[in-house]
Amino acid sequence: MPSVSTTIVRPTADSFVIEGGCPLSGRVRANGNKNGALPILASCLLTDEPVHLTNVPRIRDVETMLDLLAQLGAETQWMGPNEVRVHAADVGHEVDARLASRIRASFLLAGPLLARLGRASVPPPGGDVIGRRRLDPHIHAFAELGAAMDLGDRYELSGSLRGAHVHLDEASVMGTENAIMAASLAPGRTMISNAASEPHVQDLCRFLVSLGARIEGIGSNVLHITGVDRLGGAEHAIGPEHIEVGSFLGMGAVTGGDITVDGIVPDDLWPIVPVFERLGIELELGADWVRVAPGQRLEVRDDLGGAIPKIEDGPWPAFPADLTSIAVVVATQAKGTVLVFEKMFESRLFFTDKLVSMGARIILCDPHRVVVTGPAQLYGQRMSSPDIRAGMAMLIAALCAEGRSTIGDAYQIDKGYERIDERLRALGACIERVEA
Repeated sequence: MPSVSTTIVRPTADSFVIEGGCPLSGRVRANGNKNGALPILASCLLTDEPVHLTNVPRIRDVETMLDLLAQLGAETQWMGPNEVRVHAADVGHEVDARLASRIRASFLLAGPLLARLGRASVPPPGGDVIGRRRLDPHIHAFAELGAAMDLGDRYELSGSLRGAHVHLDEASVMGTENAIMAASLAPGRTMISNAASEPHVQDLCRFLVSLGARIEGIGSNVLHITGVDRLGGAEHAIGPEHIEVGSFLGMGAVTGGDITVDGIVPDDLWPIVPVFERLGIELELGADWVRVAPGQRLEVRDDLGGAIPKIEDGPWPAFPADLTSIAVVVATQAKGTVLVFEKMFESRLFFTDKLVSMGARIILCDPHRVVVTGPAQLYGQRMSSPDIRAGMAMLIAALCAEGRSTIGDAYQIDKGYERIDERLRALGACIERVEA
């Protein structure tokens, strides 16, 4: 019988030790989307019936979310390596502050608790330190739906919700998800405009529809939700992680490897393929797979007239912010110069000093912009991972560097990538985990 998940996941001082220059080749399957699994797990609080989820990434952030659900009173069980059963028959409304401090997604519990119980007590969330991450869109959405709130040391929310027009002042992914979950049980009709429409937001909507929610406009930036009295149980497969797919494509390109990623959704790669092509990566795209062929000559494609090109992120369907760190590393290995403009988070590019110490030619213009000129020979260094995406970017840099690299705080990478060292070894990477 699978055991109830009550393990408190604590960061460790484990490190990854990488010998660069090992050729990578083979096939790897895309794991479930981390940013899809977390809101879907949170939304299990909307129903008192059991929910069975498959393709759930077994990563630190998911374990923490399961601990949060268990702390609230839900039964959570791993039914298999990537299968979870959640039964929230009877739950409380106070979210544990210690657990919440570990992940940003802890605030996703506010919407379903408010909708189902009429109250929620949620502490400030934790998460990666990549710049200011506003909670204003969440609070505004709850207020428009009729919630009363006391914003002190904790976010105390209460009230009977009802349908309303919620216009988000930014296309916040988590703000959209909280508004969707809260509106699903709110009587009347809710319109959410300027909604985020990333693949994981769409996946949450499809999951809620399988529970009995009534949502129209999935995939667009205007959603119409008609509240229902109750939601039921269901089975659902978490969609693939397009950020992980992009990470594997980047590492295949910079190591000269031959990597095929299976289990993808081609539509999720619309914003990614053109940017990677601008960096000289040639991709082969199939019905459910994508391949980086070996021996590619990476060269930045200038804009018309020979102007320096720009890579910039934005809300879907723009290039994903979570892949800007990967794009920077690829650019260090491509012939030419490119400007990378990270619009969404003002601290995400600070990790580039680690790449400079490895030999990269990068100018940090300001908190949002870097100019990268390549190709540059990278050399192994001892570094520490500041967050999930920067950690993966440093790992990719180490794979193509000369010599040995040590990346501390491996738990940061583990928060978003399941068994990454094992999966990379299967592709031929020389990587070991050194336990504290």
